[in-house]
Parts: sequence; structure tokens; C-alpha cells
Amino acid sequence: MKQNNLKRCDWCGSDPLYIKYHDDEWGVPEYKDRALFEMLCLEGAQAGLSWITVLKKRAHYRKVFYRFNPQKIANMPDTELEELLLDPGIIRNRLKVYGFRKNALAFLTNFDKRNSFSNFLWSFVDHQPIINSFKNMQELPAKTDVSDKMSKALKKKGFTFVGSTICYAFMQAVGMVNDHLAYCEKASR
Repeated sequence: MKQNNLKRCDWCGSDPLYIKYHDDEWGVPEYKDRALFEMLCLEGAQAGLSWITVLKKRAHYRKVFYRFNPQKIANMPDTELEELLLDPGIIRNRLKVYGFRKNALAFLTNFDKRNSFSNFLWSFVDHQPIINSFKNMQELPAKTDVSDKMSKALKKKGFTFVGSTICYAFMQAVGMVNDHLAYCEKASR
């Protein structure tokens, strides 16, 4: 049973979906290639919007983008992507929708069982989460030198919607960086 009286980071507010995401996912190290691919795509979809917007649409994204199977996304024809631009269950931005396919193609071109996406991404933090102890939201950076490097490397490999700010949010989400605020009961994971 979830404890609703936990001390949490201010950003998660009172929305039950956001609280569950904060408590169970954000800042928890993720190593599975497909889960990392999904989160990178969704962080890109979030660009310019709030994360709760994407979070509320995540189940539908999983449905229409084949549970983020890169092979299936890479094979999506323009006609299917065009149909998705009419679907209110996702963010209907042409560049973002087509960006999922571009990212799937980059994923398939650059990574396989020998050369995993996870190993590549985690190498930016020496395969260990960076644990910060910021006291308030104002201390949280929007990007870092590490996210700058990740962004440049991903762009070089053909990924899109992977600017440094998106990469830092991604790193927080998948536990490469633990930015739970010092007073948050999830800070010590």
C-alpha cells in the first residue's frame, strides 16, 4: 500500500499518476534497452510540454508504437505515421511522431546484443548513478556537461529530439542521475 504522507519532491504535486511515477520510477536505475529507448523517445515527445502530459498519454503511446519495439517502429510507413497525427491519444507534432521512427532506425543501426544501448548510455556516468543532494528545485540543473556529451553522441548516431536538456531529464528519469531532493524520502535509493 502506498503511503500518501511521504515527503516527496515538490514537482510531483498531488496527481496520483505523478505520485506513482515519482515513487516507483523516477530516479530508479533502468538497464533494459527497450525501456531506455522508450523513455528517450517519450522525453523527446515531452519537449516544450510538461511531463505529466506525456505520462497521461504513455499507455496509448505504448499501444500505437508497438510497445516501443524499435524494429516495428522503424518499419512504420509514412501512411501509418500520418494516421497517428490525427490521434488525440498522443502529442500530434509531426517532427516528434516521425522522430520516433528516426530514433528507431538510429537504434537499430548502432546497437545490438553485443553493443547494447544500455551500456552506451550508462557509460556517460561510468555505469554508476550520480547521486545529488539538492535542497530545493532551484538547484536542479536543466543540463550538465554529461548531458551535453550524451546529446552530442546521440545526435552523431542519428537520434533526434535529444538536446542536452532532454538528455538530462532522461538521465533523471532512468536513474542515471538521482535528483530526488534531499528532504524527499526517495532520495536515498
